[in-house]
Amino acid sequence: MNDWTQTAAWLYAWAGERLPQVLDLTVKLFLILLLAWALQQAARRSIRLIHETLRRRTDCGEDIKRIDTLVRVARYAASVVILVLAGGIALSTLGISVAPLLATAGVAGIAIGFGAQSLVKDLFSGLFVLLENQIRVGDIVDIAGHSGVVEEVTLRYVRLRDYEGNVHFVPNGEITTVTSRSREFANAVIDVRMAPTDRVADIYAIMFDVAKAMREDAYFGPRIIGDLEMAGVNEWLESALVVRARMRVQPMSQWEVRREFLRRVKEAYDERGQTLPLPHLTLRFADGGEPVPRELARVGAAGRRTASG
Repeated sequence: MNDWTQTAAWLYAWAGERLPQVLDLTVKLFLILLLAWALQQAARRSIRLIHETLRRRTDCGEDIKRIDTLVRVARYAASVVILVLAGGIALSTLGISVAPLLATAGVAGIAIGFGAQSLVKDLFSGLFVLLENQIRVGDIVDIAGHSGVVEEVTLRYVRLRDYEGNVHFVPNGEITTVTSRSREFANAVIDVRMAPTDRVADIYAIMFDVAKAMREDAYFGPRIIGDLEMAGVNEWLESALVVRARMRVQPMSQWEVRREFLRRVKEAYDERGQTLPLPHLTLRFADGGEPVPRELARVGAAGRRTASG
C-alpha cells in the first residue's frame, strides 16, 4: 500500500504542476481555432458582399460570368491562407519552432519542385487563365481536345461536361488554345441543299422568308440579333448544290436556331412540292433494257442467288 500511495502522490503532484500549463495551452489553441473560424466567416461574408455589389453594378452576362468565376477562386484562396496561418500560430504556441520547418520545407520544396513541375505549370497557367478572363463558368469551350460547358475553374484544372453528360477534368497546364463558343455573339451557319434543276433565286427566297418568319417569332426572335447573310452557292456536289448562309444570334443559341431554320426550310420545300436532292443510282442492262431502280435491282439479284442455291 505504501508503494501505491507514493505513486498516487507523485502523480497528483505532477498533475498539479502540469495542469495549469495544459489548461493554458488548451485555452490558447481554442482561441486560435476560434479566431481562424471567425476570420474565415468574415472573409466569406466580405467576398459575398463584394460579389453582390459587383453583380448589382452590371447587367452584362459576360461580366457576371467573370465575377462568379473570380469569386469562387478568391473564396478558395482565402480559406487556404487562413488555415496555413492558423496552423503556424498553433505550432508556435505548442513550442514548435516554425523557422526550422520553413527551412526544411524550402529545401524539400526545391527537391519536390523538380518532380512537380506539371503541378506548378498548372497553377501558373490557371492564374493567367483567370486574370486574362479566358474561361468562365457557364461558357462552352474547346480546350485540350475536349468540348463542353465549363462547370468549375480552379488554379489546378477546368471541369467540363460535354453534350453526352461526360465530365472532363482538364489540367490548366494542358490548355494551349481556348476556343469559346459563347462570347458576345455567335453565328448560326446554315447549309441548304438544292437540286441542280431548281432555280437558285427560288431557294434564296425560301431562306429569306424563313429568316424573316423566325425573327418575328416570339421565341426565336429575341435569340436572333442579325439578318440572314447569304454567302451563296458553297458546294457543287454530284447530286445537289449547297447554299450557305448565316445568322448572328445570342451566345449558345446557334445550334437551336440552325435546327429550327432547317426544319422550316423542309416544311417550305414540302409546301412547294420540292424534294430534297438525294443521291440516286440508275442501272442499265447491256441488252438495252429499260432502266431499273436500284431497289428492284437488289430484289432481282437476291432472287437469282436463291434460285442458284
